[in-house]
Amino acid sequence: MSPSRSRNQTELDDTDYGPTRTQQRREALAVLALAGQLVELAPARLAKLELPDDVRAEVANVRRITSHIARKRQLGFLAKLMRRYDSATFDPVRAALGENRERQRQETAAMHRLEALRERLLADDAAVGELIAQHPGVDRQRLRALVRQARIEKEAPNRPPRAYREIFQLLKELGDEAGGAADEGADGEDGQE
Repeated sequence: MSPSRSRNQTELDDTDYGPTRTQQRREALAVLALAGQLVELAPARLAKLELPDDVRAEVANVRRITSHIARKRQLGFLAKLMRRYDSATFDPVRAALGENRERQRQETAAMHRLEALRERLLADDAAVGELIAQHPGVDRQRLRALVRQARIEKEAPNRPPRAYREIFQLLKELGDEAGGAADEGADGEDGQE
């Protein structure tokens, strides 16, 4: 110990003061964000989550409020109520919300890819040939007829886009079949080793 430091100051240096105010604020804002996600969840998905009864009741209370400022204040109260519990209480909820968010992103990306492929099919006859080459089991006549019909529907604004939708469903089925075949192939490779 240096002579310039007193014994009391050395003892203070070894004391653990807990989280800093900045860390406490970050944690409080994270709980507030989680509370906001819970309030915005569909009631069916909220029912599947394991929440304490008082938190579930307060989520329902916040949903009933329509005034912006009152809702914001009540959301803050919900977050305060949630902070009373140990953070481990809400770990399964965070995991479920994070998992669902990632799955939704993947599904949305897959839908966008299918929509882009459908637009390519309608714009270019070569794309139809490529799709048939990639999926030899596809009903060629039906696919070509749907593409022709969708082009006609696109020109006539008063006609419902029935063929346009059917193309999307067909592409979705092809994607599901290709995904299932890839999964089976991966399982077969693991069994051989």
